[in-house]
Amino acid sequence: MKNYFIMSAVFLLGFLAAMGFKEKANSEKHIAISDFPKNMVINHLDDWGGMSVAVNEMPAGTDLGPLLEGLKNNSCQVPHWGYIIKGSLKMIYDEEGEVILNEGDLFYMPPGHSGVVLDDLKLLDFSPEKGMKQVVEHIEKKVAEMSNN
Repeated sequence: MKNYFIMSAVFLLGFLAAMGFKEKANSEKHIAISDFPKNMVINHLDDWGGMSVAVNEMPAGTDLGPLLEGLKNNSCQVPHWGYIIKGSLKMIYDEEGEVILNEGDLFYMPPGHSGVVLDDLKLLDFSPEKGMKQVVEHIEKKVAEMSNN
């Protein structure tokens, strides 16, 4: 598991540095976390060099499992790289078991995961845009189904 955190840190820092240099010529890609959209099921922005960036908050007790039902292994198959801004999250991996991510942790979530929020959570993550669009559509459909019941 430590290798995931080390790989995550290196990737995320390199990615953010590269984005900073690229974005000087494209300032509409800069956004303060406080100004990030908050009106979506998964608050995200696409078209960040083939990546989606997301900033999401979830209360303790949130179980992502039901939203992922129907996907392969009933888990998210999109990798994510990110940072836990606040709180903690129990990750449940198809292959690697469970791990707890806490405030201040950088992470890499390989395909095949779900999670349960342990403490009120705020996280920032980057994901391949193409795969993320499919997962967001699936989750939005699940939320709509749940609200109709």
